Amino acid sequence: MNLEITRRGLMLVLSSPSGAGKTSICKKLLEQEKELTLSVSATTRTRRPGEVEGADYQFISTLEFETLINKAQFLEYAKVFGHYYGTPSHLVENSLQSGRDVLFDIDWQGTQQLKAKARQDLVSVFILPPSIKELEKRLFKRAQDTIEVVAERMSKSSNEMSHYPEYDYVIINYNLNQSVQQVQSILHAERLRRERQVGLVEFVKQLRSQL
Repeated sequence: MNLEITRRGLMLVLSSPSGAGKTSICKKLLEQEKELTLSVSATTRTRRPGEVEGADYQFISTLEFETLINKAQFLEYAKVFGHYYGTPSHLVENSLQSGRDVLFDIDWQGTQQLKAKARQDLVSVFILPPSIKELEKRLFKRAQDTIEVVAERMSKSSNEMSHYPEYDYVIINYNLNQSVQQVQSILHAERLRRERQVGLVEFVKQLRSQL
């Protein structure tokens, strides 16, 4: 009787300073990788035009969020630009156990929390812009923030970028499609890691017993 080797899912984290392109990369990955699902964070910020409740974020009040923090219901959470963002833990674990990978679009603070709680499941990628000029251009192109908010995001970029050594991989986003392909290469390789292949030990034992 042949033993079946299954796979435990992984947590793929993409982080970057605002405007470096990680959200666009995430969208492309989700379109092309059928075993990849987006971790839908809860947030206290207001919904932006085009965002869908339950698909982009779970939009909740500050009081609701802080209640969930006190109940230890988040795998990670952070306060960014005055708003809370957090990942409900039980949804992620269910996906990993079923062999599905979970994509996180979070900052360095959230990544540190994931690393502390579930390092063995984590694959982290930091996205850098090709230049500061291009970063500013992309922020203004989004046309979602005021000049003051863009200036605030730019001022925080240096601190955000200083955390790149904490990540497993670093990609400079010169070109969107190329960056997506690079992240896919990382994802495909990480899926084959020995420790993620459930049943591999018994499978090898069975092979050896047949010699």
